[in-house]
Amino acid sequence: MLFSKMLIPTLREAPQDADIISAKLMIRAGMIRKLASGFYEFLPLGLKALKKVENIIREEMNNANGQEISLPLVLPKDLWLKTGRWNVYGKELFRLKDRKESEFCLAPTAEEVVTELISKEVKSYKQLPLMLYQFGTKFRDEIRPRFGIMRSKEFLMKDAYSFHVDESDLDTYYKRMYDAYVNICNRCGFKFRPAEAASGAIGGSQSCEFMALADTGEEEITWCNCGYGANSEKAESVIATFSPKEDLLNMEEVSTPDACTVSDVSKFLGMSYEKFIKTMIYLADGIPVVVLIRGDYDINEIKLQSLLEANEVTLADEGTVISITKSPKGFAGPVGLKDVKVIADLSVIEISNAVTGANKKDFHIKNVNYKRDYKADIIADVRKVKKGDICPKCKKESLQFSRGIEIGHIFKLGTKYSKALNAVYLDVQGKDNLVVMGCYGIGVTRILAATIEQSHDDNGIIWPDNIAPFEVVIVPINYTDKQTKEVTDVIYKGLSCKGLDVLIDDRDERAGIKFKDADLIGTPYRIVVSQKGLLNNTVELKHRTSDKNAIKLLNPQDAINEILRIYNKIDNKFIEANFNERFF
Repeated sequence: MLFSKMLIPTLREAPQDADIISAKLMIRAGMIRKLASGFYEFLPLGLKALKKVENIIREEMNNANGQEISLPLVLPKDLWLKTGRWNVYGKELFRLKDRKESEFCLAPTAEEVVTELISKEVKSYKQLPLMLYQFGTKFRDEIRPRFGIMRSKEFLMKDAYSFHVDESDLDTYYKRMYDAYVNICNRCGFKFRPAEAASGAIGGSQSCEFMALADTGEEEITWCNCGYGANSEKAESVIATFSPKEDLLNMEEVSTPDACTVSDVSKFLGMSYEKFIKTMIYLADGIPVVVLIRGDYDINEIKLQSLLEANEVTLADEGTVISITKSPKGFAGPVGLKDVKVIADLSVIEISNAVTGANKKDFHIKNVNYKRDYKADIIADVRKVKKGDICPKCKKESLQFSRGIEIGHIFKLGTKYSKALNAVYLDVQGKDNLVVMGCYGIGVTRILAATIEQSHDDNGIIWPDNIAPFEVVIVPINYTDKQTKEVTDVIYKGLSCKGLDVLIDDRDERAGIKFKDADLIGTPYRIVVSQKGLLNNTVELKHRTSDKNAIKLLNPQDAINEILRIYNKIDNKFIEANFNERFF
């Protein structure tokens, strides 16, 4: 492919509204252009990279016995009402009406429509297990689209759905898809960590995110060298420090004027945060609940929402707090509370002689102890992990924290959707059973952005070999020179006929401009053909990340051999026939 014949509008500077490096470099490299907030056009160079990621994913899905389908992008409201997600999804759901005033949404995901399909077409256990997948445009009305294609309103996603006779079969296939996602991440060439995660609006009993490690990542992940990993919304831990067991003292009410935070009361009483019980009032789907947590921890609202199986969990307003505790915010405590569900974090029940609010303005109580002075309806892990906490898997090492970009997410859905949409099969005894489901999404466009976030330098993108739009760029210093053109064209043929994507920069530009553009677009290997080099029967071969001292001077045949060996496509017969006949 000739550079002069391609649409590769490179830029020296990125637009001011490009807010992260991947957005800046994709725009500068002529890969994408912004149409409107959250909507991007993919130009030829960007689309080539996108298709290579898509093909890697397709190969792994086919290896997992997946069958590719294509589902509509416009989905009817009634299916979403049956699963209860029409309202749960909120304002992120693009909603529209046709001329008959029938309501639809633009697909953010496809659990409803694919389950409806299975309910009509799968009748017997003999048809299961089954996995269907698609590559399709998805839509989410982000409140604040940003980070280029990382968080846009329209994006390309691979979504897959598996169907099983029971949970055991789903467990087996879930592990298979986990391994497939590991393969995809490895083949795409970026650093990543799998992380246990909350299932969110998708639902299900278990899920795992695949996180590309990057300082610009929107999410925090927690991990350990033993192999444990979790999104910080889901992460668990062994509490690093417990208050030592003490003889139980009598409760004592103390005046704490104008001290309503743990920090204020801790200073006032001269006691550490670990001795405090914070009492927080929440509304779970409008119903008040009391949540207790140790003073040095914070409540993880995602864990709380999952524990209560609530659609929404929010902090209670001042009026609700007063109606339950008979005091303003900052003075709540578990002692004497009635007619309200109390949830205690695991960190709370171990505290001896704790300090907590007295449900009375400007007063706290010392020497409060679990069971003797208060009880909880539920004891569970509802805290956010923090530095210093111990890994729950190995129970030895402290947890580590990193930023990550979610590029994939797999779920065990169970029967949530099959029950709502009556997807059943006949078992061997002829009885109806609900189909058990899993789903597996991966952001194709996000992989490109995440890769660039990890792999770039001051000169531009550094593509991994497997997803680079072009594996090789040939830079003839003067393409109008007869010998230079002939050598360039034979190198091109020798590489491209073996399946490599090769770009010839035939533009009438200075060599420095061509080299800068080659680095900007990130092509892994550059071959320079010049009249000066050909006097010595050599061309220059350089890897994208090598410095000038690492340039190899090779004869054209050896340059082709070197590239084909790197990509495991060596074929000496073709090379020797062409070069021996034409040049040597």
